[in-house]
Amino acid sequence: MAATIITTEDLMEFKEDLLEEFKKLMVEHTHPKPKNWIRSSDVRKRYEISPGTLHSLRSRNIIPSYKVGGLLFYDAEEIDQIILDNKVGPLDGTV
Repeated sequence: MAATIITTEDLMEFKEDLLEEFKKLMVEHTHPKPKNWIRSSDVRKRYEISPGTLHSLRSRNIIPSYKVGGLLFYDAEEIDQIILDNKVGPLDGTV
């Protein structure tokens, strides 16, 4: 097994990289990215679904929604993540 020698310069470079990562995390934590709130009509257009399909997804708690007054809002990133999390494999070739 070969030995690896770590120099002072290697440690300094590691320290600088580590500090840079901490700075990025601090900025993200102190200044969170604003949510991209969209309304029902935007969801239907974006994902090409009917009002009934959206209602079904919402009522079955598949897509979370947020009600303010009488308006429903959705977080576009949450919906995108739900779609990615539910990826299906290739079909078996039958029609």
